[in-house]
Amino acid sequence: MNTSAYIHSFALFFSLLNPFLMSIYMIGLIRNSETKVFNKALIQGSLIAYVVFVLFAIGGEAIFNSYLQVRFESFQIFGGIIFLVIGYRYVFQGADTIGDMRGAPQHLATTIAMPFMIGPGTISVAVVTGVNLPILPAIITIGVTLTITCTILILMKFAHDNLREKHSKYIDYYFDIVGRLSALLIGSIAIDMIVTGIFGLLEQVK
Repeated sequence: MNTSAYIHSFALFFSLLNPFLMSIYMIGLIRNSETKVFNKALIQGSLIAYVVFVLFAIGGEAIFNSYLQVRFESFQIFGGIIFLVIGYRYVFQGADTIGDMRGAPQHLATTIAMPFMIGPGTISVAVVTGVNLPILPAIITIGVTLTITCTILILMKFAHDNLREKHSKYIDYYFDIVGRLSALLIGSIAIDMIVTGIFGLLEQVK
């Protein structure tokens, strides 16, 4: 197997998980959760996401077609609509619109796993990773990507807690500016997913 296939799979997965962008989504959790509670929930959420991604990497599109009785293209279109709504809210209301999503401590793990980690984009990449790589390397690639993502988010939580008193103004600027700029990327991904899903459905009709 060409090394570039591994690098490409990792880069694609990491760019969608993107801990720097995810920190914008999770700003409510980062601001309002204790460090120990946040770290524990993040690790548990990552494990939940890992299991889901591995299942889709192994099962591929057959999970949608055979078990869920749903076209994969329909999943892409619906996921694109969700991303489009998120991008719209970011542009006009700022990062706190998504960051305010939080729950009781015992439910934080599932809140982090979905929708922050498990989404239409990452599930699609899990399917593609399972197709492009042998099963064991695909599982390892997913695990490494989630580990790096989780580690960066823990470090960002640590930095936020220790810097917010002295540099709170700059931290708020970071989350607001990056949040609004990320809306452009989110919106572009959303449109691409919708278009890809529509063309996929049209190909099936032909």
